[in-house]
Amino acid sequence: MISPRSPRALWLARRAGAGRRSIRALVKWSALCVVLIASSEIASAQSGYTWDQVKAKFEAANPVLKSDQLNVDEMKAEEITAYLRPNPQFTMTEDGVQLARHNGVWQPLSGVQLQPNFSYLHEREHKRALRRDSAKEGTQIAASQHEDLERNMLFSLRSAFVQTLEAKAVLDLAKADLEYYDQIIEISRSRFKAGDLAQIDLDRIELLRVQYESEIQMAIVNLRSQKIALLQLLDDRTPVDQFDVTGFYGFTGDLKPLNNFEQQALDARPDLRAAVESIEQSKTNHKLAISNGSTDPTFGAWYTYNPSFNNPNDQQTLGLSVNIPLRIFDKNQGEKQRTLIDIDRNQQLTEAARAQVFSDVDSGYEQVRSNIALLIPYRDKYKDQAIRVRDTVTYAYQHGGASLMDFLNAQSDYRVVQLAYLQLIGSYMTAASQLNLAVGREVIQ
Repeated sequence: MISPRSPRALWLARRAGAGRRSIRALVKWSALCVVLIASSEIASAQSGYTWDQVKAKFEAANPVLKSDQLNVDEMKAEEITAYLRPNPQFTMTEDGVQLARHNGVWQPLSGVQLQPNFSYLHEREHKRALRRDSAKEGTQIAASQHEDLERNMLFSLRSAFVQTLEAKAVLDLAKADLEYYDQIIEISRSRFKAGDLAQIDLDRIELLRVQYESEIQMAIVNLRSQKIALLQLLDDRTPVDQFDVTGFYGFTGDLKPLNNFEQQALDARPDLRAAVESIEQSKTNHKLAISNGSTDPTFGAWYTYNPSFNNPNDQQTLGLSVNIPLRIFDKNQGEKQRTLIDIDRNQQLTEAARAQVFSDVDSGYEQVRSNIALLIPYRDKYKDQAIRVRDTVTYAYQHGGASLMDFLNAQSDYRVVQLAYLQLIGSYMTAASQLNLAVGREVIQ
């Protein structure tokens, strides 16, 4: 038994104490890490997702895009099938078994012939290579169409993102208006207590507050609806209250000339690229149709053991054959004609796609230009005027220099101008997204 005061007992006690201190330090460190991680997640949620983050999340998670990418992968796999060689054919023939006695002799296996036969179809006129090229061009078309799907879905995503920013801005405006109006109510109550304001005027001022409250509730519902639509596109199950976005909500007055956007659209639009690639594929298919009209011989070879030939010493023989179809009636004429027509059809569709590109760019450009033309006077003149009129009339009303109706009208005009400005910014950003869609890349942030 170890004495409590022995050196070994003291050493064990010190070791146990050190162990407990290490465990307590580890627990504290783990708790600190949890707090830091939670704090970073909360900070990220509070700051909200930027447009680049939303876009990256959408491209990684949207099921429609992911399923369409699988279609491109399927087309890529078909390239392997298109370039496969024909399989050789193997046939085993057995002949010469004696069925009945003859002259009292029955030797059923003595005259049996075994004949293994190998044959192979030789494809001429580069059929395999043309099938491979057609399949590769089909993959390129599918990839361009996938980019076009992504382009259209990114426009829907961008529109939902902009509408969410607009809803946030409208909610902030409604809250700021209510806060300002509450100050007016407090001042009006002070005037009423001092005998400087009639009861009916105070009641009318206080009753008007319900409109501000209604606007806030409508703005909250609209913001939640926009977040729900955005979460659906992201295939995200995050609670609405924990999801937020952030970004620049405004406009720039700079707009490049129209021909710059048209040239970029001709270079970037994936639907136009898919139409051009369809022309190349139709030309390859026409070459393949011509090639399929050529004759493909089948070469065969066989080995025979114990044949019944006139040569009694010929016990092992080799045979060769060539099978050549006579393409007298069927020379693939219909497919040649169809693929030739298909070239013209795809050329016409490409011209229509090119015309659509110009139409989309012109329309999107005009929408952006029109919104800028409306926004500039709001930014440079009308917003400041509305604030100045509201503050001036409010001051005059508080000092008896303006009527209650003048005060209420000034408040209403201010709200109308500010709300119109925010809505115009939303229209501008949506029009900018439309122009990005028309060009095929982000030319306006």
